[in-house]
Amino acid sequence: MKVSIALEELGLPYEAHKVNFQTNDQTTPEFLSLNPNNKIPAILDPQGPGGQPLALFESGAILIYLADKTGKLLPADPAQRYQAIQWLMWQMGGLGPMFGLLGFFHKFAGKDYEDKRPRDRYVAESKRLLGVLNQHLAGRTWMMGDDYTVADIAIFPWVRNLVGFYEAGDLVGFADFPEVARVLAAFVARPAVVRGLAIPA
Repeated sequence: MKVSIALEELGLPYEAHKVNFQTNDQTTPEFLSLNPNNKIPAILDPQGPGGQPLALFESGAILIYLADKTGKLLPADPAQRYQAIQWLMWQMGGLGPMFGLLGFFHKFAGKDYEDKRPRDRYVAESKRLLGVLNQHLAGRTWMMGDDYTVADIAIFPWVRNLVGFYEAGDLVGFADFPEVARVLAAFVARPAVVRGLAIPA
């Protein structure tokens, strides 16, 4: 979702290709040539640096690349640029993995484990991360203040999935994080986000 949202926000032309995990599309030689880690997303920019094709995987790297390619979605000021990137890395190293593991133990196969300590560990860490996010957003429109950046595009699809797809809003006490809820509502109302969330159809 992050990459399709960024592409829609930037107005870049692109062609989406569905990678079907049920038929192991991610293990084909063609896909592995783009991403040897056999995960989504992956992109191929036919007009990469120097006019040469560039294949990239990992959503964070792709978001930074698209921002640099267009000069949008990252602040021009070097200090603010790195602050936006730090929040992008915070999502990749903390928020995303913790929310994903919570989702596994709450909604999927992990819910059948008798031992609830793993689930409770990820619930506690997810609450802590939501607290960090809530505190940071107080008095700010977006992660970087008034500027909407790749940090927002990285973070808020995961928040949306936590309370929507993983159905874990009550479990983490999402009502206790009003700043996060406020920015999530603004995020999902953006027309480019609406379009990006629908890809692939």
